Amino acid sequence: MIDRKDASVEFLNLFFPIHYLVGIQIEDALKCGILTRQQACILWLIRTQGENGTSMRRKDIEIALSGWYEVTSSAISKSLRALAKPPMDLLSMSEDPNSGREKVVTLTPRGRQYLGSMIQNGIALMDAMVARMTDDEVVNGISFLKRVTDISEEIQDDETALSTRARQVKAKT
Repeated sequence: MIDRKDASVEFLNLFFPIHYLVGIQIEDALKCGILTRQQACILWLIRTQGENGTSMRRKDIEIALSGWYEVTSSAISKSLRALAKPPMDLLSMSEDPNSGREKVVTLTPRGRQYLGSMIQNGIALMDAMVARMTDDEVVNGISFLKRVTDISEEIQDDETALSTRARQVKAKT
């Protein structure tokens, strides 16, 4: 049995290969040779976090992207415009009915079709990885990654709550 401190070091040592090697391979597959990483991320965000997997408020896209990338609001706008205009025509932007200042970003029919291609490319890469694993590795890997994701979300929620409380205390003083 591995010591927990040794396990923490081993997990940390795996961070860069997982994040930069595996993560970049997945991003490259999803980009389909056309999109930038940021553009692929926008489409994937809409798919996974958007309303019905087809639309999302621009502000929510910006919040998510700025948490992952060092990116400005204007850079996000530039990516969204490129995705919305020819030759891509993958997104449309409209006024949010709940706020005249906010935009809603929606996949166009072509965008939904393109997202289907992204998914197929991602599945092809995953097929190549899964083919090299045992059944136990597949089951345990899925379980492990789900658990790590849940824990990461819990830690992020805890940090957000602490940060909010600290701002509230500071505002009272």
